[in-house]
Amino acid sequence: MISSEFVRTFTQIAKTPDPDLAIVALLIARLEYPKLDASPYLDQLNEMGKVAHERVAEFSDPTKPQESIKAINTYLFDEQGFAGNERDYDDPRNSFLNEVLTRRTGIPITLALVYLEVARRAGVSLQGVNFPGHFLLRFQSPTVTGGLGGELIVDPFHRGAILSETDCQNLLRKQVGQSATFDKRLLVGATKSQILIRMLVNLKRIYVNMRSFQQGRTVTDLLLALNPSAMTELRDRGLLAYHLNDFSAALRDLESYLRFTSRGAKSTPSEEHAEIWEHVKTLRRRVASLN
Repeated sequence: MISSEFVRTFTQIAKTPDPDLAIVALLIARLEYPKLDASPYLDQLNEMGKVAHERVAEFSDPTKPQESIKAINTYLFDEQGFAGNERDYDDPRNSFLNEVLTRRTGIPITLALVYLEVARRAGVSLQGVNFPGHFLLRFQSPTVTGGLGGELIVDPFHRGAILSETDCQNLLRKQVGQSATFDKRLLVGATKSQILIRMLVNLKRIYVNMRSFQQGRTVTDLLLALNPSAMTELRDRGLLAYHLNDFSAALRDLESYLRFTSRGAKSTPSEEHAEIWEHVKTLRRRVASLN
């Protein structure tokens, strides 16, 4: 269980306009490593950013925006050895920034986070992209004439590969299905909160698949702190509490879920609502028997 003070601290940092993602990502890592000291990892990112800045200054041509990306790619993937963890994709360590920095491997969103933080420290501004099933980055740089140069889509999981629109279309079909239709709006920049929510949703999925229900419930607490109106998270927290035999908490969340999601709904309840209602009836009997 995490303290209410931890949740408050996490939420305050997560909702600041400061673009720094590393500090709050290392707070997430404390769910698994409660005594984690963030300082060495922030120092590591600062040093990497300093070296990347030198590489960008040395090898980049300001008239060719892609040169900055190539310089960072060479540093991160060739010199530092970062790589996507395809063999053990669902290893929870891939979701914790301290482990990603130590082991030099991770999933798309955590490698993207390392890339973002190093690039920002190197003076290169990128945005996260909440692409379906595979987190990406977007880079756009002023041209010599002062306009906007070509938008570059970068895939940190595959060594910083620069993706064409066709590549993005193919990636979407791979992640979602062959019938998926690509839309450029899928490449809009993600906010800080959206990035953190995606990190937490990934981590919750891994914990639930591992049947680590207490950890999954804790992650859901953070998701609801970031977005109290996320009804699916309220439902999931109730179901996780049910798995943990915390019947009072499960009843509270599932009743709230039904109450909020039934407003304005059709008179015929959905199959999901009917299933949750059966859980609620069972929980009411169990809670009553404990009193």
